[in-house]
Amino acid sequence: MKDTVIINEKDNVGISLSGTDTIPAGHKFALRDIALGEYVIKYGEIIGRATADIKQGEWVHTHNVKSHLDENVAYRYEFSAAKPEKTRKTFMGFKRTHGRAGIRNEIYIIPTVGCVNNVCMRLAKAAQEYVTGTIDGIFALPHQFGCSQLGQDNDNIKKLLCAVALNPNASFVLFVGLGCENNGMDGIKEYLAPYQRDNIAYFNTQDVEDEHAYGLEILKGFAEKAKSFQREEVDFSELCIGLKCGGSDGYSGLTANPLVGRISDRTVAAGGSAILTEVPEMFGAEQLLMNKCKTKEIFEKYKKMIEDFKKYYTDQGFPVYENPSPGNKKGGITTLEEKSLGCIEKAGSTEIVDVLGYGEIVKEVGVSALNAPGNDLIAATALAASGCQIVLFTTGRGTPFSTFVPTMKISTNPRLAAYKNNWIDFNAYDMDEDGLFDLLVKTVSGEYVCKSEDVREIAFYKTGVTL
Repeated sequence: MKDTVIINEKDNVGISLSGTDTIPAGHKFALRDIALGEYVIKYGEIIGRATADIKQGEWVHTHNVKSHLDENVAYRYEFSAAKPEKTRKTFMGFKRTHGRAGIRNEIYIIPTVGCVNNVCMRLAKAAQEYVTGTIDGIFALPHQFGCSQLGQDNDNIKKLLCAVALNPNASFVLFVGLGCENNGMDGIKEYLAPYQRDNIAYFNTQDVEDEHAYGLEILKGFAEKAKSFQREEVDFSELCIGLKCGGSDGYSGLTANPLVGRISDRTVAAGGSAILTEVPEMFGAEQLLMNKCKTKEIFEKYKKMIEDFKKYYTDQGFPVYENPSPGNKKGGITTLEEKSLGCIEKAGSTEIVDVLGYGEIVKEVGVSALNAPGNDLIAATALAASGCQIVLFTTGRGTPFSTFVPTMKISTNPRLAAYKNNWIDFNAYDMDEDGLFDLLVKTVSGEYVCKSEDVREIAFYKTGVTL
């Protein structure tokens, strides 16, 4: 890349890639004089207003720019999305009798309530001796909720845990309950009954004398079956990728996010699916995504998701532009509009075919939008619960976390890739599209293990009262 970049001919700011004495690397500078109150333009779109006169060549950031977001903007529908030419691609996965293929052969231990976290973790530790053959791991997925939540929160926790159990990477699942919690086992079983799964077992620790011995016997039986499962060639139509960014910086909208957008386009062209979430990080760029909705009906669903999320903010007394984070700003992102315009690059150029509720499982081939917040672990969990077998996670600041499916870390800049080599799976700075797509195929085929795969975490989107 050059030392500076101008993204769009309409822009009045450029990006300094290597930095100067007065402008940090990844930050913006004025291409011409910008007067007080004038729009600041990047990506060919408004990212804010100048709060002072800015001279040509000067640093453009939070000290002289503020958000121009309109919380009451009126939306319209003007379809403008690409339809990629269809291709065929395969990977080596674990075929399932009940949906998409898995990219891992794993066994999950899921607590219905945080009270039994220690039981699940002890079971996972003791069951490691059963990890043989083609089994990729036995994992406990602890969390702090499942009791004392009311209304929608209680429903959401049940829906999300059940969706986790339905992820294709899980060959077998053991639900462990206490026996007196709000999120009781009967509700879990009732929710999962229509799916007619024979790979899920359940027990409450209050109902058995020795919960450790009881659980281990179930896990041993699971492992005896799972260890002989073999990878087979499957079509990309069985793959769903999650699109997520976190710890963004000034390079995010230039390198990693648009590169992942190209990978999304190639996945969809090959018959696969992709899911975009982080609704608050669409604010300021939501109209561009609305114009990609396949039909007016999908546009209306998307618009409602945006408007409901804005109302959630304002009902709590917060402005919708309570963003970017301190780390984002340090990395060169000035306003939420700028962050959002870079964030949505991950969706690529193809149409949006569906809008999913929180905990809802993907149904359509193509790109779907998912209702979930921007928080990294909550959003990544929601993506995986909606059926993504892998999450492509772009970052300019770096993070070691992983949700309960492989979470591939894609750096926006070479400094991070070198400094945190133990976190980063791919450096996107050189925009090597074939290289990243090849790594995706190797990862879903089991030839590459993401550097954070030894970590498995889940988190909930909680909005209501806890007793």
